[in-house]
Amino acid sequence: MAIEVIDKGLDFSESHARMQWYVDEEIIPCCNTLVMQGTDVVDLSFHGPIDHETNRPLREDTIFRMHSCTKIVTSIAAMMLYEEGKFALDDTLETYLPEFGNMQVLKADAAGIDDVEPATDSIRINQILSHTAGLSYGFIEPESIIDKAYMAANTNPFAAGFNMTLASLCAALGELPLAFQPDSFWRYSFATDVTARLIEVLSGQGFDTFLKERIFKPLKMVDTDFYVPKDKQHRFTTMYAPRNPLAPMSSGYSISDDPREGTYSRPVTFLSGGGGLTSTLVDYLALVRMIVSGGSYLGRQLIKPETLATMRTNQCPAGVHVNFPFWDMAGTDFGLGFALKVRPGKGEPDTAVDEYHWGGMAGTHLWMSPRANLAGICMTQNMPAFWHPFSHEFKRFAYLIAG
Repeated sequence: MAIEVIDKGLDFSESHARMQWYVDEEIIPCCNTLVMQGTDVVDLSFHGPIDHETNRPLREDTIFRMHSCTKIVTSIAAMMLYEEGKFALDDTLETYLPEFGNMQVLKADAAGIDDVEPATDSIRINQILSHTAGLSYGFIEPESIIDKAYMAANTNPFAAGFNMTLASLCAALGELPLAFQPDSFWRYSFATDVTARLIEVLSGQGFDTFLKERIFKPLKMVDTDFYVPKDKQHRFTTMYAPRNPLAPMSSGYSISDDPREGTYSRPVTFLSGGGGLTSTLVDYLALVRMIVSGGSYLGRQLIKPETLATMRTNQCPAGVHVNFPFWDMAGTDFGLGFALKVRPGKGEPDTAVDEYHWGGMAGTHLWMSPRANLAGICMTQNMPAFWHPFSHEFKRFAYLIAG
């Protein structure tokens, strides 16, 4: 499926030159960028190769590790079940996943992982969709008591010997204390993987089967999966790692994941709803078109407009916002699977307010701006490259040129 670009007389040459600069300076190994007005693609560009060993050029069907861009798919899948009356947003999680009943919470002044107190309330489903449930990830603050406990419980999907399923992960998380009382703070976490397990329980299907039947097939997302089979690996990017991960504008990188022998080269047991999908620009374009079209695409209504509007409603308690120890995301709240922009970023117009978005650790990012009638997708493969300057510059150019 070729991506058709509609010529509206917009000049993106400066944006293209800047993206090429990032590649030429070896700040990122490659990137693609796509801008939409409404559902029309008005700009499309490719910079750098699939890999720097063969220098084959990127294409629209090049396969990327989507990492946390998976979370948008998972959240939409959960809300499809919400529409069917399978759960209410304020239902307790333990109603469906009993392992999360009677949770303990790490005390604020805890000296060790056993220094806990009972949770004052149950986890609610809207909290796992908004990262306010009290769960963690294991890498947010690697020296913290809670994240050390996560690592000790072997919850890291990228660690050697990891063999968990969604069910066994949830069992392990249920044995660990929460990082904070539910609905009192925002912390990036395994919550979307818990959501994926909830989908399995409520639907009676494997998470991968549910996604294929309910989202991927209707949207013709033919290259989206939890691994890349051998007959597609020639289209799969190589993953790189920057020489200095703490300096995103530094130059140079090395291979960190091989497309033919690496993490995604064979079927997996852990169907990560938080970060497991591989996909292409053309596939995720179909997803974004469905979202900005009010849940309808290719003659199918996958999800209702009012449900998508609910997903764009802030779920954080008063005074709580998106926060990371190492990325500045000021002016950002969180809905049900989407980050929500409450004030423009640096160099962005007022029409950027109400933008909803999320991205992946290796540099994939999706954003949709209803006030500006714009949406954008950009992708690279450099671990880490979440919230990377190249994606912010791309977005500023999109608002300036097409907003």
